[in-house]
Amino acid sequence: MAHQASASPDATSLLLSTHTVEDFLRALADSALALYPAADGCGVTLERPNRPLTVVSAGISAPELDEAQYGQDDGPCLEALRTGEEVMVEDMLSEERWGPYPAYAVSRGTRSSISLPIAARTRTVGALNLYAPKPAGLDDADLTGLRALASQATGAIALAQRMADTDEYVADLLRALRSRSIIDQAIGIIMGRQRCTAEEAFTTLRRASQHRNIKLRDLCTELITNISGKPPSGGRTLPPRP
Repeated sequence: MAHQASASPDATSLLLSTHTVEDFLRALADSALALYPAADGCGVTLERPNRPLTVVSAGISAPELDEAQYGQDDGPCLEALRTGEEVMVEDMLSEERWGPYPAYAVSRGTRSSISLPIAARTRTVGALNLYAPKPAGLDDADLTGLRALASQATGAIALAQRMADTDEYVADLLRALRSRSIIDQAIGIIMGRQRCTAEEAFTTLRRASQHRNIKLRDLCTELITNISGKPPSGGRTLPPRP
């Protein structure tokens, strides 16, 4: 009969007691070891643009075992990350998958492991990995708590990604608004000089931009700087004309 682990920690409580996503994930790794004392290491892997990375770990075994898998680009951790499926290893000594990795794990004192996917099929996929020194060390564990931790990690990463996307959107919007303000100022200058409509002034600026092969915003910044003697608010300073 499977061993019933203690209830997994409440995600809201962990979020309130930590200040960053990294702290939150580290608390989850600590909780995983507390829930499954047969394990001696836990790591959280996330896929980054260049290579996977162990963002947090608890215990003693996870970092070097994770790194060995990253180095050969294969292993239970990466399989869970890439397939979105749980990967259980009952005994590394008899394991035939993943090339030389199982033998390396045995040499480092690890005989069994389990890897659970995090944020499967999203932009920031990952895996929650537990390592145990005994064969079948996690076979009698109730995985409900571990799955709950992986789910909480998925939620935290999704929230962090959404916040990052929101920050990027706001920054893009502010840049667009600053550019629009500079262009509007330049349109006003052309309207005053040529006694024309705003549409005609914009057409004049656009044609000048195309003729000189420079961005419309930079052309408008240059015009305002030449007229006022200083760059407009939000505009970058252009090099002096030769």
